[in-house]
Amino acid sequence: MKAHSRRIMDDLRRARVLVIHPRDEDGTVLIEHLKRLGCEVRTVWPLPASLPDGIDTIFISVEDTSSDQIAHLLQGHDPAIIAVVTYESPTSLKAIFDLNAHGVMSKPLRPLGILTQFTLARYRHGYETRLTGKVRKLEETLKGRRLVDRAIRLLIDVQGMNEDAAYRLVRDQATTERVTMTSIAEDIVAAHETMIRLGLNRDQHS
Repeated sequence: MKAHSRRIMDDLRRARVLVIHPRDEDGTVLIEHLKRLGCEVRTVWPLPASLPDGIDTIFISVEDTSSDQIAHLLQGHDPAIIAVVTYESPTSLKAIFDLNAHGVMSKPLRPLGILTQFTLARYRHGYETRLTGKVRKLEETLKGRRLVDRAIRLLIDVQGMNEDAAYRLVRDQATTERVTMTSIAEDIVAAHETMIRLGLNRDQHS
C-alpha cells in the first residue's frame, strides 16, 4: 500500500503543470499548493496563444475563457485537464463537457481537494490514453487481417492458387523478408491495382 502511494506521489511530482487562472486568491492557493507537492508549475493569464513545451496537466478557469479558444489552444496536445469553476451553471457544465475535463474543482479553492482532483485527473487521462492505444492497435490488426484476406483472395482468383497455398506464400515471403504479412499483402494488392491501371488484369491461369 505504501509503495502504491509512493508511486502516485512520484507521478504527481513528475507532472509539468500549467495553471491558466487569474492571480487572485484562488489562483494563489492553487499555485502554492501545487508547488508544495513538488511538481513543476507554470502560470499564465489570460489564455496564451500557444501551450509551453512539455505541459502534461492543465488547471484552467473555464468561466473566464471561451471553450472555442481553449479547444484551439489544445489542438495537437493531449494534457490532463482539470476545470476550475465558480458556479455549476449551464455554461460551466458545457465547458466541462466540451473539454472532456478529467477533473473539476469548485471555488473557493482550498488545499483540501486539490491533491485528490490532481490524482484522479492524471489517472483518468492515463487510462484513456492506454485505452485509446489498445483500440488503435486493434483497429490496425483488423485492417491488416482484411488486407491479408484480400491479398489471398487475389492470389486465388487471379493466380489460380488454392487458399492454403496462397496463405503459405504470403506467410513464407513475410518470413523471408522479415516483415509482416500485412506488408506483403500491401505489395500484392498494390501490384494488382497497378496491373488494372495498365489494362493487364486478365487472369493468368485462364
